[in-house]
Amino acid sequence: MSAASERVVLFSGGSTGLGPAIARRMGGTEGRVVIAGAHTLASPAIETVAADHGRLDALVLDASECVSLPGDDPGMLRAFHERHRALVSLAIPLMSPGARIVYVTSHQAHFFPHKAVPKGCTAAVASMRAGETALYAMRSQLGRRGIHLSVVSSERTGSGTHSATSMLELSTAVVAAVTTRTPPGLVCVGGTNYLMTA
Repeated sequence: MSAASERVVLFSGGSTGLGPAIARRMGGTEGRVVIAGAHTLASPAIETVAADHGRLDALVLDASECVSLPGDDPGMLRAFHERHRALVSLAIPLMSPGARIVYVTSHQAHFFPHKAVPKGCTAAVASMRAGETALYAMRSQLGRRGIHLSVVSSERTGSGTHSATSMLELSTAVVAAVTTRTPPGLVCVGGTNYLMTA
């Protein structure tokens, strides 16, 4: 794939785990992945992409970092998902029809408040769900620009971590949402065990 046709992907989340896994799967053949740490300000991340590439083909927002934030700090949790919304707003002018936004969340957050939440995680899960809901509220705006929104939900531990197998499944699902011709609206990774719990 030529440099001109490579996908430019901005991954917002932790600098370890999912971001590098996506970069390994896409790098060199499918696209260039720019990783912005979970606490990197939105404007510098977008400015870097604009200066280096002039466009953005996909924005991947990993909400799992939210689980590791202090559960008793609602301001920090609110700032986390508001940063994602700011990233989307800043990214839209760089995105052309066919571009993708992928929101990576957990089953606990996606199905909140209808399913059980691990002890001590309610505030973080609610914040992750609020971030997803905020993106759904932008769907008409994204649709007018031809930008597709996908949500990838996975089963995670209370700390937000994944096994090597589930990380492989998750990164595969995210890359597919970025690259497939007809991207899904929702992908659930990790089986249906969570769906069957109270």
